[in-house]
Amino acid sequence: MNLRLLALTLLTSVTVFAVAQNATEIVRKADEMMRGEKSSYSEMTMRIVRPKWERSLSFKSWSKGTELSLVYITSPAREKGQAFLKINREMWSWNPTINRTVKLPPSMLSQGWMGSDFTNDDLLNQRSIVVDYNHTISGEEQIDGWDCWRITLSPKPDAPVVWGKMILWVTKKHYLILKSEYYDEEQLLIKTELARSIKEIDGRIIPTVYELIPAEESGNRTIVELNAIKFNIDINDSFFSLRNLTQVK
Repeated sequence: MNLRLLALTLLTSVTVFAVAQNATEIVRKADEMMRGEKSSYSEMTMRIVRPKWERSLSFKSWSKGTELSLVYITSPAREKGQAFLKINREMWSWNPTINRTVKLPPSMLSQGWMGSDFTNDDLLNQRSIVVDYNHTISGEEQIDGWDCWRITLSPKPDAPVVWGKMILWVTKKHYLILKSEYYDEEQLLIKTELARSIKEIDGRIIPTVYELIPAEESGNRTIVELNAIKFNIDINDSFFSLRNLTQVK
């Protein structure tokens, strides 16, 4: 083989590999920016808006790594005490009213969480955007004055994911995901998530308000406000257990 052709082929291969690696690294850093490199604890308020009504609920959330998470509803009173647990790829819900723990089947991942526009997958399956997708830098744009990479996520073969494609806009400074688009298997846009109200909390710059807007349901939206968050807290794996799911406060 011509040495110049061989060198060009090797250079092209290395360049393509580096770009792919960079896209994955960007997504990983953006994911860790919101979750913490090791663990996190947060308190949030969710407002579910519909054309003729709206309601709010508040909850606490703990996570450790990419495999463990627990969410506990703190208000309103009629829903207080409900909790949700993720261990690896398995999820459970606890309802104190009926004193019952239910394992969520894969078919429920795409269902709305607590009647909102967020799905069970959105709230609990935090691992998937890094591990279950291939990442490609597909462009660069500005969002609200921030220079961003536009990164396309395509599911890996046989990955247990809900979305057929995702597009993320990640800031070049601080690695913040300011916009996310979610597509189904037919490549139709299902919903868009926007992040705003960027503040410094617990030593890092992060968005504190997220708005999720369905593409085909005019007037529907869900807004989540981050009230408090602590990163890299000390928390044992045993906290994320079925026993604690029914006892956490």
